[in-house]
Amino acid sequence: MTTSHAQERETTEGTVYTVTGGDWEEVAEAAARADDERIIVNMGPQHPSTHGVLRLILEIDGETVTEARCGIGYLHTGIEKNLEYRTWTQGTTFVTRMDYLTPFFNETVYCMAVEKLLGIEDAIPDRANVIRVLLMELNRISSHVVAIATGGMELGATTIMIYGFRDRELVLDLFELITGLRMNHAFIRPGGLSQDLPPGAVDAVRGFVKKMRKNLPEYDALATNNPIFKARLQDVGHLDLTGCMALGATGPVLRSAGLPHDLRKSQPYCGYENYDFEVPTTDTCDSYGRFLIRLEEMRESLRIIEQCLDRLEPGPVMVGDKKIAWPAQLALGPDGLGNSLDHIKNIMGTSMEALIHHFKLVTEGFRVPPGQVYTAVESPKGELGAHVVSDGGTRPYRVHFRDPSFTNLQAMAAMCEGGQVADVIVAVASIDPVMGGVDR
Repeated sequence: MTTSHAQERETTEGTVYTVTGGDWEEVAEAAARADDERIIVNMGPQHPSTHGVLRLILEIDGETVTEARCGIGYLHTGIEKNLEYRTWTQGTTFVTRMDYLTPFFNETVYCMAVEKLLGIEDAIPDRANVIRVLLMELNRISSHVVAIATGGMELGATTIMIYGFRDRELVLDLFELITGLRMNHAFIRPGGLSQDLPPGAVDAVRGFVKKMRKNLPEYDALATNNPIFKARLQDVGHLDLTGCMALGATGPVLRSAGLPHDLRKSQPYCGYENYDFEVPTTDTCDSYGRFLIRLEEMRESLRIIEQCLDRLEPGPVMVGDKKIAWPAQLALGPDGLGNSLDHIKNIMGTSMEALIHHFKLVTEGFRVPPGQVYTAVESPKGELGAHVVSDGGTRPYRVHFRDPSFTNLQAMAAMCEGGQVADVIVAVASIDPVMGGVDR
């Protein structure tokens, strides 16, 4: 038997080996030992659903995922940097666009940070706080139905997708009634709200609660005990409590591991300590548990919304300090765009000093004392935090967000490695990442 010998050379197709002489059985055995089945697959960054442009780099051996990584940054908007070039109030028009499925949470956490720097937390009118909670809980429902709808669509469950987007439309109709926009509202401002609830809003929200109480059981009937749905979600995307703590996962991912951690209970804000609601948990540590938690959280949100409507008392929706408060009663002109003549007469007719002050407030903005704060709220995806730094000027020195989608995506590898390729889609859907919040 002669000695096997192989020469190698690099080509555009990769390394090419030329085998000469030797025992061909030995060569065949060596080739069989080589792991040619292991390949690298790019999943994305084009995504057929609404998680956004997320790229998953998977190393697979047959159908088994041996390594999984996230490729992010395809939706980078520079929102955090842009905030340094706008006044404190103008910042709300940027932050509302980050996680575009949870705009009111982005606005609230940013405004809470500005209010903390200003030292006016206790001066925020009760009505403004109640409306903030109302809008956030409506937003929690709209975010969760999209999570369930898109997750179902990726599994081929198109009916649950139709149900989810049907119910989201109901919430967006309310947002349009209250703020004038379906998304990107900039309605919550430092010091309160841009304006009060319009006529008919309370009745519309009560009608929505009644309708949603009828619609939610349809998700149960369609999916909760559906053997096909359960088979695709149970024991998929497994992450236990130790893994959640190590990776900083929060929201439904953490609560599916059995820990009832919710900032609305542990660090109440906007008066959440005065509302009666439960924090749903499961001990399944899997995608199915996260689905059940989102379903139950929507029921709890409906409870909170009803309590908000009962707590609404007449009163202002903006702090009384005119050096901070933008006009909170903006009457529209006949074109539905500009300010009405009555509103302009009111500003101009008060005094020349009032007119000058209004002009400076709108164009230059108010000053915020130097310092830095961190505030956090419980968004539908987990802990959403804002680290805001002021150098004493009319614009932020630095704003950085702790977005739960970004942090929770770290768990993707732990959830997917060792599982099947098809289960990667289920695991990522159970995290419910939105790339607008990841890339910022």
